[in-house]
Amino acid sequence: MFRTSVGTRLYVSVLSVFIVFAAAFIIFQHAREREYKINSLNTRLQDYNSRMMETLEYMGNNSEEAIDQYVKSHHIRGLRVTMIRRDGQVVYDNMYKEYEKMDNHKNREEVREAFANGSGYDFSRISSALHQDYFYSATYVPEFNLVVRSALPYDNGLAQVLKADQHYLWFALVAMLILVFILYRFTSRLGDNITRLRLFASRADHNESLDTEDLVGFPGDELGEIAERIIKIYKRLQKTKEEQNVLKRQLTQNIAHELKTPVASIQGYLETILENPNINEAMKQQFLQRCYAQSQRLASLLRDISTLNRLDDAPEMVDFEKVDISAMVASIIQDTSLEMSERGMTFDNKLPDGITVKGNQSLLYSVFRNLTDNAVAYAGEGTTITLSVEPKDEFWSFTFSDNGVGVPYEHLPRLFERFYRVDKGRSRKMGGTGLGLAIVKNAVLLHGGTISVSNNITGGLRFEFTLKR
Repeated sequence: MFRTSVGTRLYVSVLSVFIVFAAAFIIFQHAREREYKINSLNTRLQDYNSRMMETLEYMGNNSEEAIDQYVKSHHIRGLRVTMIRRDGQVVYDNMYKEYEKMDNHKNREEVREAFANGSGYDFSRISSALHQDYFYSATYVPEFNLVVRSALPYDNGLAQVLKADQHYLWFALVAMLILVFILYRFTSRLGDNITRLRLFASRADHNESLDTEDLVGFPGDELGEIAERIIKIYKRLQKTKEEQNVLKRQLTQNIAHELKTPVASIQGYLETILENPNINEAMKQQFLQRCYAQSQRLASLLRDISTLNRLDDAPEMVDFEKVDISAMVASIIQDTSLEMSERGMTFDNKLPDGITVKGNQSLLYSVFRNLTDNAVAYAGEGTTITLSVEPKDEFWSFTFSDNGVGVPYEHLPRLFERFYRVDKGRSRKMGGTGLGLAIVKNAVLLHGGTISVSNNITGGLRFEFTLKR
């Protein structure tokens, strides 16, 4: 089914409105011009009537001969002058002298208007006496109680005089042609933009390539700019989607790899126990303890993956409340005190009491617990962990550092990546999931803060992050 474009429909609609407007303007202007010329002619004849009667009154002679003499001396080609009494009887006519044969003029339109209003005219009426069209203009003269009527024959000459000026027609035609051209250019550009956008929508809907010549070279106007930006935004979204898909595939592969190690270990230990029923109790107990350790690592891994998925997929579902950071950190220090004492480590907690933020209790606990576990696992024996805080506008600015071995510079930018390990073998041996720092970063960002990592000048790792108060 054939469908006209939006540009074509707009062009036809606006053009139709303009044509109607132009036609109305031409008709109005034509009538106005004609009325103006009729009024000008009527004024001219009214002036003739008044001057003639003033002259006759001044001379003190209004006889038929005097009137004839005045009309002849003030010659206007084809002019007919008539005088009519109030009862409608003609008492003078310069062209028809048989007054008794003339009809009563009381009901002539121009005569009635003259007696009623002082003046009147009638446009193109046939004279019953002379059988010719005339333009009549009548003036009431109260001094003589008469109506003086002058008339000009409505011939080709008079028709040409009363003909409306045609210059405005040419003006209207030129203006219309200019508007048609401008409108065509505008709607043509609009149509091109809409056509390209429709092609873009069709290709996007069918997952076809957008790198074609049909989708470049938009007209250099606002509509073209908007169309280009829409396509660029879509391409960026597509690129972002592709990157996300790549990241998801990598993440899935990493998860599968990380899960495979503890599962394979558990499976291996259990197979050994099942295939060797005469294994001694000490060895069996050792294998079961290793299975339990791997199951704990597997549970930690699944828990961390669940936390990251929650941060990625439904951050708006996270509940916020008032959280006492000072009390939370004190609890973490107590829970890890045994492990730190085994490594000869100390925790220098410089947080004052009453440091509170509005956030999620579980996620904020993950932030400080993961940083602490990371330092305990990798900083080295005999090191000190230091935690301090400073107020900064509407944020608390935390500094979490240790004086341990630090991290080679080239690894710093990737520490917050999921499953990234500086020393993969050592990290797995220490029981880490590779997701702790990724959880820390995402949790801080969810709470409206920022986080960065660097090496201390004197050695060790330094995390600086902010949380809204």
